[in-house]
Amino acid sequence: MSVEGVQVADRRAVNSDVLAPEGGRHSRRWFGTDGVRGIVGESLTEDLVERLARAATLWSGRGRVLVGRDTRGSGPALEAAVMRGIVEGGGTAVLAGILPTPAVALLSQDLGLVVSASHNPPEYNGVKVFDRAGRKLTDADELEIEALLDSPGTGGGTVELAEDATGGYVEHVVEHFGSDLTGLRIAVDCANGAYSAIAPGVFERLGAEVTALANAPDGTNINAGCGATDLAMLRSAVGVGGYDLGIAFDGDGDRMLAVDASGEVVDGDQILAICALALGVDLVVVTAMTNMGFHRLMADHGIRVVTTDVGDRYVLEALRAEGGMLGGEQSGHVIVLDGHVTGDGLAAALTLCRSLAGRALAEAAAVMPRFAQAKENIVVGSTSVSPLVAAEVERLNRELDGRGRVLVRPSGTEPLIRVLAEAERAEEAAELCASIAELVRREARER
Repeated sequence: MSVEGVQVADRRAVNSDVLAPEGGRHSRRWFGTDGVRGIVGESLTEDLVERLARAATLWSGRGRVLVGRDTRGSGPALEAAVMRGIVEGGGTAVLAGILPTPAVALLSQDLGLVVSASHNPPEYNGVKVFDRAGRKLTDADELEIEALLDSPGTGGGTVELAEDATGGYVEHVVEHFGSDLTGLRIAVDCANGAYSAIAPGVFERLGAEVTALANAPDGTNINAGCGATDLAMLRSAVGVGGYDLGIAFDGDGDRMLAVDASGEVVDGDQILAICALALGVDLVVVTAMTNMGFHRLMADHGIRVVTTDVGDRYVLEALRAEGGMLGGEQSGHVIVLDGHVTGDGLAAALTLCRSLAGRALAEAAAVMPRFAQAKENIVVGSTSVSPLVAAEVERLNRELDGRGRVLVRPSGTEPLIRVLAEAERAEEAAELCASIAELVRREARER
């Protein structure tokens, strides 16, 4: 099936160059697309987090567990729950405090745990788990951990404080991804998250003139009107401030997006395209959400594209299986594995700056043609896609015959069904999206 013929998204093939992880996310109770997350005090409680940490520690062999967190107000209490779970499981909790998710992956010991809900609003929190190699867990790994949730711990664990985890992380990223940024004027939106005390200083160290935005976390403002999920503030600042570009991270630092000198958004597909051509790769891994224009550009340059289901963990699995080094998502997960183990917003931003090679960001991004995309998220009680919706999506994709596509998929982190329509004309994309979204809503009401 071609990428233009995408139907209801699962982990089945999207084109002939697809790697699909085994298992299914719906067979897991707690783990979603990226760890366990929910609204604190409702779907995510201290008790659940403690049990998860204990189970993960038992699963990993009761070793040393590096623990980081983002800047949410619920972070300290949930960090304490993680610590208790590790100790109950007989492990050593190595507490690093506020630390970006990619730093925990990079510095992971026998296990790495991050208390974070990534790009979600402040009332959410969660737990992400990395193995000793800094890799996100497979579906099978997560099922094994869930099976241990009610297992008693062995006790006897200990607690340590990590020594300068932030400093070690910064040195690694600067060494492997840094370049001379002298003369570059950058606005950096830290999303009031884990990069607030880190990212602006890294750009300054490399010679850039930096203005930091949303870098005063207070526990309630992470991802709130700022960061990679809301670029309005950054676009305004860059558009009137005479900057060369703006960079926005999400709250835990595994995503980044950019805006050009006029404040126009440069999304993950465009960033990936710029980096792919600059790095001279022969393979890129993307997801089913990736713009059809990206596929055309890569084909023009003889670069093979492997497509997975949505989720950076699936991109990572495919990269490792294929021996690739570059992949990502439209949403801003940009993964460069040359010197890293996972997606890293700061490493991606530095790679983008290096890839510009003196060009304006708008000039570099213009190389990728873009199909118009229309998206809508529908709040639902059940995230399963009805047979009627699936049949209509299939009919529309047959009718489009490569001129565009319709994609319907359940969210892996929220009670939503996401609809994407893509076409060469914006009007057609909007019409397609609206018709499918209305059908999804009607089916949801009738359940």
